[in-house]
Amino acid sequence: MAEVVKKPIKITETILRDAHQSLIATRMSTEQMLPIVDKLDKVGYHSVECWGGATFDASLRFLKEDPWERLRKFRDGFKNTKLQMLFRGQNILGYRPYADDVVEYFVQKSVANGIDIIRIFDCLNDLRNLQTAVKASNKEKGHAQVALSYTLGDAYTLDYWVDMAKRVEDMGANSICIKDMAGLLVPYKATELVTALKAAVDIPIQLHTHYTSGVASMTYLKAVEAGVDVIDTAMSPFALGTSQPATEVMVETFKGTPYDTGFDQNLLAEIADYFRPIRDEALDSGLLNPKNLGVNIKTLLYQVPGGMLSNLTSQLKEQHAEDKFYDVLEEVPRVRKDLGEPPLVTPSSQIVGTQAVFNVIMGERYKMVTKETKDVLSGKYGATVKPFNPEVQKKCIGDTEPITCRPADLIPDELDTLRSEMAQWSEQEEDVLSYALFPQVATEFFKYREAQETKVDPKAADTENGAYPV
Repeated sequence: MAEVVKKPIKITETILRDAHQSLIATRMSTEQMLPIVDKLDKVGYHSVECWGGATFDASLRFLKEDPWERLRKFRDGFKNTKLQMLFRGQNILGYRPYADDVVEYFVQKSVANGIDIIRIFDCLNDLRNLQTAVKASNKEKGHAQVALSYTLGDAYTLDYWVDMAKRVEDMGANSICIKDMAGLLVPYKATELVTALKAAVDIPIQLHTHYTSGVASMTYLKAVEAGVDVIDTAMSPFALGTSQPATEVMVETFKGTPYDTGFDQNLLAEIADYFRPIRDEALDSGLLNPKNLGVNIKTLLYQVPGGMLSNLTSQLKEQHAEDKFYDVLEEVPRVRKDLGEPPLVTPSSQIVGTQAVFNVIMGERYKMVTKETKDVLSGKYGATVKPFNPEVQKKCIGDTEPITCRPADLIPDELDTLRSEMAQWSEQEEDVLSYALFPQVATEFFKYREAQETKVDPKAADTENGAYPV
């Protein structure tokens, strides 16, 4: 009988980033996280995702914390585990494309402050928007992981994903992540996709999904059997719903198989015990909405990520048009098709969703057009996988000549200008990067920091008003 080859599945833990971003709007503070770092470090994770995504914005805006300081504290605490971040390609952690010099400097400072693995994605899967970050990461000896935003649609065939994976490998990425932000990848399709990617490229394949549609654990099982190298999970108190499958459940699933992680369930239980009161507190305060913990099969019907669904609901509520919810859900795929069928992930999901709301409420499609919709149709976010609807493009941007080059080619270097703009607040080199991403929010934070340092009344610098989206 042939000997069974052991291939323990590797796990990236998301409890310090995506898990609380997905369930409690990224509100877990550094103070809440630090006491458990020592135990997390003993588990044997492939990596711990603890930075990037919305953590940067939320730290400055709502928690009045310096995200760079958080990263340095993590680096001090994690002696044995790689630290990972999420990076929006040319948009870094913000919502617009930045000049190459800002992207390069941000990567440099992320690695210098403790990041090992940078997961880089683009909301349109336009690989040109990833090149600068990948190159910079390689230069800094970081691990550049390119994440392909997984989605469904005529253009997104198996051949498309295989071709993308080959191009990503040629670009110099160290690994590939299938980033299934809406929970659209179903189990047997995962077998098909992972098998095809493993045959096409030599670099490791990681799978990231969300439990929103209810299939994620089964998808992981089939992906692992098909040879995926790493999966993303969250400790059980902040797992499921719009977060990831539970770490302990996946560990138990593979116990005694060739994929056995070897993790200690007693240690994991201690970690879960630590996070449970934080979860209970979030439920009591209303920060954790029980609705986010259920299965939402509409995700599969309309291909709308969980966070986008809640955004649509609140937008319609503001307009006193809640009765139009299903009309908007049906309009979303139409708008997406008009805009070249992009994956729905920040910021494309917000752009498509908001435009769908306007189209339904105004009673005429594209009667009112957002600046962002115009920017997409003008090529300012990059190239989409399918052409735009020419009639819609004409109606929205008229005779404006769309750009076809890489959007960042048109952005001159910004660092020197940014440095001079915020010189009075600078206490560390990284401050210019906080300012580059969120000028207003960072300035308010700098004022607050100064007030704390000089023990002046900080009320003058307090901007906790919740008026901004995270």
